Amino acid sequence: MSFDVNEYYSKLDGGDVLMAFKGDISSELISNVLEVVESRMEDNSENSKVRKKVYNVLVESLQNLYHHIEILPEEMHEEFDSKFGILVVSRVEGTYKISTGNFIKQEKVDVLKNKIDKINSMGKEELKDMYKFILNHQRLSDKGGGGLGLVDIARKTGNKLDYTFERFNEIYYFFNLDAYIDFAQ
Repeated sequence: MSFDVNEYYSKLDGGDVLMAFKGDISSELISNVLEVVESRMEDNSENSKVRKKVYNVLVESLQNLYHHIEILPEEMHEEFDSKFGILVVSRVEGTYKISTGNFIKQEKVDVLKNKIDKINSMGKEELKDMYKFILNHQRLSDKGGGGLGLVDIARKTGNKLDYTFERFNEIYYFFNLDAYIDFAQ
């Protein structure tokens, strides 16, 4: 049985949710999401330092989603938009949780897994050094980035990145990334 995206989304879309979206990821969506989440955090009287961290991590997460999303083949368009992604921002047990999800091709799974595992194995200073190194030595990729996104998310949250890869079919996996920002920071 293949991975059920709708079932997965319904599990994320519970509790104290500030924003939940599934569908076509566009630049207009990014602007709207940022406005809505910022407004809801202000309504909750969240302190400015936490709001800023959530906003920055959300920007980075949305940029990763937008720039690295797979354009799905036409035979999958009946079920999913061509640039399908999931985003849920929620309050969970003393943290803000930013969950993103999208389809990736099977051949990219190991590369991405290894990159996240390396980031998760690093301490604060090592992440800072890696960030500076990438900033000073990497060329921009064809997707517009130099590999800073995940490192930046880990630095800004101060927490490990949680992720899963769920097999969808023989070509695609569904990649989920969860970033947590503690309230008390």
